[in-house]
Amino acid sequence: MKLSTSYLTGVTILAASMLLLAACGPREGGQQTPAGSAVPPPPEVDVVTVAAGSVVLTQDLPGRLQAYRTAQVRARVEGIVEKRLFVEGSDVKAGDTLFQIDARNYQTTYDSAKADVAVASQTVGRYRHLLEAKAVSQQDYDLAEAKLKLAEATLSRTQLDLENTHVPAPIAGRIGRTQMTEGALVGRGEATLLATIEQVDPIYANFTQSGADLLRLQQAIKAGKLKRAESAKVELVLEDGSSYPQPGKLLFADLAVDPGTGSVSLRATFPNPKQELLPGMFVRIRFPEASANNSIRLPQRAVQAGPQGQFVMLVDAEGKAAPRPIKTGGMAGSDFVITEGLKVGEQVIVNGLQKARPGTPVKPVQWNPASGTPAVSTQPAKAHEKK
Repeated sequence: MKLSTSYLTGVTILAASMLLLAACGPREGGQQTPAGSAVPPPPEVDVVTVAAGSVVLTQDLPGRLQAYRTAQVRARVEGIVEKRLFVEGSDVKAGDTLFQIDARNYQTTYDSAKADVAVASQTVGRYRHLLEAKAVSQQDYDLAEAKLKLAEATLSRTQLDLENTHVPAPIAGRIGRTQMTEGALVGRGEATLLATIEQVDPIYANFTQSGADLLRLQQAIKAGKLKRAESAKVELVLEDGSSYPQPGKLLFADLAVDPGTGSVSLRATFPNPKQELLPGMFVRIRFPEASANNSIRLPQRAVQAGPQGQFVMLVDAEGKAAPRPIKTGGMAGSDFVITEGLKVGEQVIVNGLQKARPGTPVKPVQWNPASGTPAVSTQPAKAHEKK
């Protein structure tokens, strides 16, 4: 009975201690709450300040590259290919011998024709003296001269055939794979294709523009809304989205619309010293259409699309993120040209959009393209900052 009383007394004391600690806990915890639940600082977002200036409106048009010059190497005489004197895929110069065709028959024919010319020439010389002595008639002399001319013509033809056994490169450029190997019979009844040479520096870019877009542009220029672009330089955008470092030059545009496609064909040329551009590649041509004054441009990454249309996120006067619907009117390089929705001086969020929820405070930081943002927005942003 005494043991049970001691046990109950211990339990009572433990319960009282726990109540005391519980009573003290809220006061101590209450004093630490402000420090533990401090509001985090607003997230940083990269912004650009809206400014107006002169921009060149561009349009990205699909195109395909084409060799500047293409020449087919063909056999001009019949015979067996003895040697191939080039490496496939290498650069060749105009006049380089590419193939050697068996020339023995042509050499024999040439030697025979050369001997015939010598005999005919001697005959004419002898007849000339005999004609002066009236030992032969004028008709015999004329016949001897005709035979000499015929022999000279035959010699010229056989010499050309002999030279054609050495197949030359018609132009300078890069030669592709050979179509005929050593031992093949070529030139029988046709000029057999042996190889193809393509000159790719410079290189052509063929592209098309919609006839409707061209008409709309002409009407805008006529109405004074836009000015015709003065520059004939064009930019080439590769399939991976990167820009070719060297600008091209617009050569011409067709004067008629293709009735089958409703488009106008254009051609530009680009320097290709390293031969990085290859014929047949699909590319996009950034084509300058017109220029406009007092226009606003934004990097593509700043413009978003939603069910209600395009919009951007601004930093409002209270330092909070706020959506703003906009309208775009074209492209200026890789930037959008904004026609409605923005005012000069407003701050548009470019990076950190995932942290900028509508109504939440943010800390705007001026966008620095050189700090690691994608290269597609670098140049337009620099041009924007200069304005």
